[in-house]
Amino acid sequence: MDVTAAVFREPGQPLTIETLQLAGPGPGEVLVKVVASGICHSDLHVVNGEWSSPAPLVLGHEGAGIVDAVGDGVTTVSPGDHVVLSWMPYCRRCHYCLAGRPNLCALVESTAYNSVMLDGTTRLSQDGEPVYSYLATASFANWAVVPETAAIRIRDDAPLDKVSLVGCAVATGIGAVANTARVRMGSSVLVVGCGGVGLSTISGAVIAGAGQVIAVDINDSNLERARALGATHTLNSRTEDVLAALPGITGSAGVDYAFEAIGLPTTIELAYDALAPGGTAVVVGQVAEGKKITIDPFVMSDREKTLTGSNYGSCRPPVDFPKIVDLYMNDRLPLDSLIERTIDIGEINKAFDAMVRGETARSIIIHQH
Repeated sequence: MDVTAAVFREPGQPLTIETLQLAGPGPGEVLVKVVASGICHSDLHVVNGEWSSPAPLVLGHEGAGIVDAVGDGVTTVSPGDHVVLSWMPYCRRCHYCLAGRPNLCALVESTAYNSVMLDGTTRLSQDGEPVYSYLATASFANWAVVPETAAIRIRDDAPLDKVSLVGCAVATGIGAVANTARVRMGSSVLVVGCGGVGLSTISGAVIAGAGQVIAVDINDSNLERARALGATHTLNSRTEDVLAALPGITGSAGVDYAFEAIGLPTTIELAYDALAPGGTAVVVGQVAEGKKITIDPFVMSDREKTLTGSNYGSCRPPVDFPKIVDLYMNDRLPLDSLIERTIDIGEINKAFDAMVRGETARSIIIHQH
């Protein structure tokens, strides 16, 4: 079938809107009519060349839609089901999957991270030549074939444009709080970076019952958005000394938990330095290839500080995605506040330009069919 897609061909160049061919779903695969797709900084990392990737490539990994057809052996979804797409098509058989940590499945590294399906090929093509599918998702197209474990069934009454965010930013941010750090009620939490992931982290901290939720950004409009989501304090790190301000907010040397949601060495170091003794810093943001950080290992051992990573919020998509959607539908999670605008696929390059300018709330593509 023909699909309309935004195609990446080389770093630094605008995406082009093209007609591609999409093969039907093979065994263990699902054909999804993609209704909406969020535009994420991880897509921008590829566009600007910070992450290497094969080309031509259809980007997009944060989406939602309706199942149209399934391949042989698929049992978890059926035609007509509403689904949120997951960029983590795990195997369900390895040690990590069986231990409830599918975000660490090695199959993801060898397939989705190389923008191919589980058999090492792609379902997209143009004039007989293969076109790669970013993270085995490719939600910047109006139709997608994905592995079964990448199509997570949700309730039918949830608006697909809003819950499309669950597939990346929201699951990553809330999961970092609930699954990775397991923030305790009444704790002090610092969130560095108030983009889609950072704002979701703030929402997660509020839901967890954190005592102080301190948002840090260099953009006052982002900080206002953080306040609206429940941040108790905001700090503009362009004009304020974050480390000097923390004792006056928390009453101690720092915070119990710090989340870095940008992906920069300097802000990762800031999150770690902001910890009180016994505190935990979580790297949530995705860093450009080859970057390093510097920390003092004596302080780590002497003050028992923890620095850890969080991939996809340590989430288990079939378990966590429906719960997150329920939080939204029960007015516990204000997803609408994360959305700046809805756009047509033809406006995608303007949306990336806005992201580069620092507009960090999500632009949502509404696909035409």
